Amino acid sequence: MSEPILELDGLSKVYPGGLKALDDVNLTIRKGEIFALLGPNGAGKTTLIGAVCGLVRPTSGTIRAFGHDLATDWRKARARIGLVPQELSTDMFEPVQRAVAYSRGLFGLAPDPVRIEEILRSLSLWDKKDERIMALSGGMKRRVLIAKALAHEPDLLFLDEPTAGVDVELRKGMWAIIDQMRAKGVTVILTTHYIEEAEEMADRVGIIRKGQLIMVDEKEAMMARLGRTEAHISLASPLTELPPALGQYPVELEEGGASLCYRGGDGTGRGKAEVADITKALIASGIDYTGIDVRESSLEDIFVSLLGEEDEQAA
Repeated sequence: MSEPILELDGLSKVYPGGLKALDDVNLTIRKGEIFALLGPNGAGKTTLIGAVCGLVRPTSGTIRAFGHDLATDWRKARARIGLVPQELSTDMFEPVQRAVAYSRGLFGLAPDPVRIEEILRSLSLWDKKDERIMALSGGMKRRVLIAKALAHEPDLLFLDEPTAGVDVELRKGMWAIIDQMRAKGVTVILTTHYIEEAEEMADRVGIIRKGQLIMVDEKEAMMARLGRTEAHISLASPLTELPPALGQYPVELEEGGASLCYRGGDGTGRGKAEVADITKALIASGIDYTGIDVRESSLEDIFVSLLGEEDEQAA
């Protein structure tokens, strides 16, 4: 198992007025992984990032990055952390190349025009190097934010909603860029509203709600453990009741008996096997069907289901 690069222990943040933005968060991030932090608006994602990046002072708990306690030795750790913020508040009147080079200097690193050119080329920004940031499109401005965060060559990179407001094509371009970062050994933590981003890229997923980390798991393990299969079987003739042969399966009649709906499985393939068994049982019972629509749970289904269960428990 890779070494831990970031460790949060009992991290809490209570703002004046009593708002608890983080509530006893414990989390370990491993070197070289892509970790996706999912949660609704106001769940605490940006506060957590701010605490690690020195923008928010925790109320209690400890943060260790690269073996350094951020409360006492933050300079050494912070120099190895990059942040791409959610907001596009950057030096709008500066040319792209100069702004990115300046960000490198902020961390005390010597100028390195070759490295800056490499970063800008990797983000398809080299042809925009002399343009003022204010003249760029929203997607290009966001790429500049990533370039600025990479200028000091961080080992740990936070991306707070990196593709918010970016069209689908640019979003996929961003995914490719993040993949390149991982290939170079950069550890990436991202927050996102687009759950397909987490499904596409993340090694592990954490779900945060009301400041509490309610689940952290390997993405594949989470989908296997919490995933479900849903199948809709269109019947040739409506049924008034389920045939006895289907009594052992989680099925019910829908659309006035014209459709048979199966919801079951566990994300390991059992659901598909049961759907096959159901079709065999239908044929054996002399019941004809005209079509089958089968789908597996996405990470978004699991996310919505988990938040729904939390709300029910709180009610």
